[in-house]
Amino acid sequence: MNKRLTKCPLCKSGLFLNHFYATDHSVSKEIFRLCKCSNCELIFTNPRPDKLSIGKYYQFEDYISHQDKSNNITNRLYKQVRKITLNSKIKLLKKYTLSNSNILDYGCGTGYFLQKAQENGYKIDGIEPNNKAREIAGSLGLKISKQIDEIEDSKKFDTITLFHVLEHIHGLRKTLQSLLKKLKKEGTLIIAVPNIDSWDAKHYKENWAALDVPRHLYHFNQKSMSFLAEEMKLSIVDKKPMPFDSYYVSILSEQHIHPNESTLKTYLKAVKNGFISNKWAKSNENNYSSILYILKKK
Repeated sequence: MNKRLTKCPLCKSGLFLNHFYATDHSVSKEIFRLCKCSNCELIFTNPRPDKLSIGKYYQFEDYISHQDKSNNITNRLYKQVRKITLNSKIKLLKKYTLSNSNILDYGCGTGYFLQKAQENGYKIDGIEPNNKAREIAGSLGLKISKQIDEIEDSKKFDTITLFHVLEHIHGLRKTLQSLLKKLKKEGTLIIAVPNIDSWDAKHYKENWAALDVPRHLYHFNQKSMSFLAEEMKLSIVDKKPMPFDSYYVSILSEQHIHPNESTLKTYLKAVKNGFISNKWAKSNENNYSSILYILKKK
């Protein structure tokens, strides 16, 4: 069942306008409306499937973060890039967190980041609601919880990570408040989200693959992320670009627009647009396709 929001899910303002409409290219082919808040600039899917009905929109074979197949060239490319980005994430972790510290990855998917963190001496916990993804993580020897209340109350974490997860969470404030209770006073919160102010988002518009409606409930820019940080009494201490995302998202976007086009032509256009997006971002307030935010409690 779809739920219509009458207030912005971030700032609770009732002043928002229809922004545009986007199609669920992956599962239902349904069209969803996106609204833009006049106050905090959050763009959000509205109406949106409620918690009980959202599950069916994740039921497709190519949802890469919940499966481990390499059944097409795009998935194979994703997995090669993942090896590089995992090393970047560990490098970032080492900058803000001492080895042997407690790490919680919320929405950990198939667990590859946690496996890499464990190999580098960190004590790891993960939360993943999807049964299939948890099963794959279990095959890596990882113990993953389904929800946060399965982790003992007394346990606190030095770092909590949410890599491309925040945009999926129905209870945005409630979930973040629960996570912050588990974060140590001097701990670090790391959040990666797509950036709707990026060049590739502007170029592809309603066909921008990172809209991913209705699975993505929120579509952040830097202003709305700053507003979220203030609301949660957090300080953004650093931001990092995720330069590979512009290429991957451009591939998926091209496939949405031209599903029958040759793979070579799709990839050539995607590489060109990914390059343009990253180059544009450097001179436009670092508005990369995805941005990784490092936050601390005030």
